Amino acid sequence: MKAVIETGGKQYYVEEGTILYIEKLDLEEGKEVVFDKVLMINGVAGKPYLTNVKVIGEVVKNGKKKKIIIFKYLPKKKHRKTQGHRQPYSKVLIKEIKTI
Repeated sequence: MKAVIETGGKQYYVEEGTILYIEKLDLEEGKEVVFDKVLMINGVAGKPYLTNVKVIGEVVKNGKKKKIIIFKYLPKKKHRKTQGHRQPYSKVLIKEIKTI
C-alpha cells in the first residue's frame, strides 16, 4: 500500500519500510507515532483527509542536520554578520498502513 501523509506542514509519499526525515517530534527513540492526516491511499483521495486510515511508524532517531552558514553583510558599511543553524529532525520508519 502507498499513501500520502501530512506532518510538520509538509506532505510525504510513503509505503511500508520507508524512512522519513521529518520535523522534530516530541517522542523518544523507539516510540510509536501514528499519522492520522492521510491525504491519499492507493490513488483514492480524501476531501481533504481520509477517515478510518492510519499510518503507523516508529521513531528511530532524533538529531540535528548538518550546519548551514548564514552570512550577511552591507557593502561599504563595515557590517558583517555570520550565523550558523542546525535544523532538528526525527528519523521515522513507516511500519504499516492501516484501514480501519
